[in-house]
Amino acid sequence: MRSVATGLILKRKLADFFYTCSRRRVLGCFSSSSFGTVDPRKSNGRGGEEKEVPHLPVLIVGAGPVGLILSILLTKLGVKCSVLEKSVVFSRHPQAHFINNRTMELFRKLDGLAEEIQSLEPPVDLWRRFIYCTSLSGPVFGSVDHMKPQDFDKTVSPISVAHFSQYKLMNLLLQRLEKLGFSVCSPSEIEGSIWDRKILMGHECISIHPTNEGLKVGTSYLKEGKMEEREFHCSILVGSDGARSTVRKLVDIDMKGERNLQRLVSVHFLSKDLGQYLLHERPGMLFFIFNPDAIGVLVAHDLDQGEFVLQIPYYSPQQKIEDFSFKDTFNLIQVCEQIILKLVGWKLVDVQVLDIKPWVMHAEVAEKYVSHNNRVILVGDAAHRFPPAGGFGMNTGIQDAHNLAWKISSMLSGIASPSIIQTYEMERRPIAIYNTSLSVENFRAAMSVPAALGLDPAIANSVHRVINSSLCSIFPPSLQKFALEGIFSIGRAQLSELILNENNPLGSLRLSRLKKIFDEGKSLQLQFPAEDLGFCYKEGALVAECGEKRWESEASSVHKRDLRPYIPCAKPGCRLPHMLINALKESSAKASFSTLDLISGDKIEFLLIIAPIKGSYRLARASMMVAKEFDVPLKVCIIWPKGSSDKNVNSSEKELEPWKNFIDVEEAVKPTSKSWWELCQMSSNEVILVRPDEHIAWRTESNGIADDLLELKRVFSLMLGHGKFLL
Repeated sequence: MRSVATGLILKRKLADFFYTCSRRRVLGCFSSSSFGTVDPRKSNGRGGEEKEVPHLPVLIVGAGPVGLILSILLTKLGVKCSVLEKSVVFSRHPQAHFINNRTMELFRKLDGLAEEIQSLEPPVDLWRRFIYCTSLSGPVFGSVDHMKPQDFDKTVSPISVAHFSQYKLMNLLLQRLEKLGFSVCSPSEIEGSIWDRKILMGHECISIHPTNEGLKVGTSYLKEGKMEEREFHCSILVGSDGARSTVRKLVDIDMKGERNLQRLVSVHFLSKDLGQYLLHERPGMLFFIFNPDAIGVLVAHDLDQGEFVLQIPYYSPQQKIEDFSFKDTFNLIQVCEQIILKLVGWKLVDVQVLDIKPWVMHAEVAEKYVSHNNRVILVGDAAHRFPPAGGFGMNTGIQDAHNLAWKISSMLSGIASPSIIQTYEMERRPIAIYNTSLSVENFRAAMSVPAALGLDPAIANSVHRVINSSLCSIFPPSLQKFALEGIFSIGRAQLSELILNENNPLGSLRLSRLKKIFDEGKSLQLQFPAEDLGFCYKEGALVAECGEKRWESEASSVHKRDLRPYIPCAKPGCRLPHMLINALKESSAKASFSTLDLISGDKIEFLLIIAPIKGSYRLARASMMVAKEFDVPLKVCIIWPKGSSDKNVNSSEKELEPWKNFIDVEEAVKPTSKSWWELCQMSSNEVILVRPDEHIAWRTESNGIADDLLELKRVFSLMLGHGKFLL
């Protein structure tokens, strides 16, 4: 027994030694001077007069939703940052519009953002369906309702999904940034030496160079008709500058995947008349329109306001964006009105075309997310670009930012090692790879509808390849275009009512196939519950359980597009399950709240969840002690069964003495509901440690540890990147 005790003491002393060395390395390599707490630097640029160079802990390139949300999260965590945006004004093109469950959960902690979105979005009955038709006033092939009763009962999440245009979301984010002290500045408005909390419009990133203390970032901007340059120094540069990311190109990171899946023209227009018609006659979010004259997808962003985006496929180089007549505004409106007429079915007198954007659909993920010694980081579309099928693009990017923010804050404050930034890539890149594959499968499912109607996209692509081949390249472009459009016109004739009717044997067969696709859920899907809430990190800033498979191998064992329900799970890497709870020792009239609300959105704080049993209280005391050594804020939550009285919970104060940062809660469950431990598929002897991003970092049996302090030092060291304890 004495030799065992001596061994444990020796292990504990070695752990203390390694931890101290690790902390010294972190604070030595990333001193406070690296993070903008010193006077602004001087730079002579190309040998000219020295100028002050702004220095920032974090510089974000790209002021889209992901960049703005990252700036909000970092600022709330006490990290100084600014944003560079190449455009001189924010786009009002609606772009992304579906906000999934997990993203809405994150928005709940951004000063009421989720609640404001819910108050402003269209009623769900106006956008829950996808409608497939010959025209907006013609026969309907079928419709799919993408909302289920469980989407509204708040059993698996405290909030539901939303339909809200990207530019409207941007307006709400800018309002929150303004409240945090940010200002939007044009190049001519920039004055003084205070550079944090700025959104610098019209600034394009043109160079990135490592320095001894971080990075030197070169930008260009137009001022009074002349291009000028400005340099910034920063400790961390985050590229959130979209699918054609300049940051990604400057640091030579390649994208891997499928390119050029489809080319489309996006027409943003207003029509109150069309909106009111659809609102009363056939409300929906997406309208897939197939007729002999035209094919397109209409996205109804707001039926009440009559705001729409029409997506029209085109085939390059025979069909060009110039075909939409950008020569003058009159021709542009004429061409768009003609296309809208063909798809709507009648002439709209109030059409107002606001914008036209060509875009190309890709399915790619960056080879790496982190570069330049953990100082250049890619997020959002800069790191991955998906087909829009399923709405994974913006949602995955926002969740990237949420994963990254607490890690940057922890590193800059000295809590975590710089290596914690690598765990961002380890955790988020496999999710992007999986979501890319899922988006491609969903896109191909969408193509099954025209294929069933006799318009197989694979055949159209084959025709296009033949016309692009060297054999046809001898013909002039005008003849190639004529041939392509002639063949496509013949193909669209398959959609004629003479063919597509129940009395025509071929048409009846095609309509039967189409009905089967809708009935079996094999068309384009909107929601993926298992992937939305159930994605799980397999390695990174966590302590994986023995025998856990990596994400890729687990994902490959399940057909990705199978619509699986979300099943709550408390394994390391998973999102903390949602359950309604009540705080004890407080007014009984206080409303119930979610377990997700136990984690603060305004500070770095870890959470240990335990049951009110002796072994777990003991482990909680040890956790508090070790967290203090690591300078990591930690809160303990004791979850009691429903019906526990304040008298029963007085024991927590005594058991956890002298530690005060704890909360007693009870389950607010219905009689038929599972207990917290049953919901998590755990025994009440187990405890879970939750990270600031609401993902579980560690799970263990409270009575299965030989040395609490030694194990907890190992856990915190692995989680925060302070070296691996192989003792």
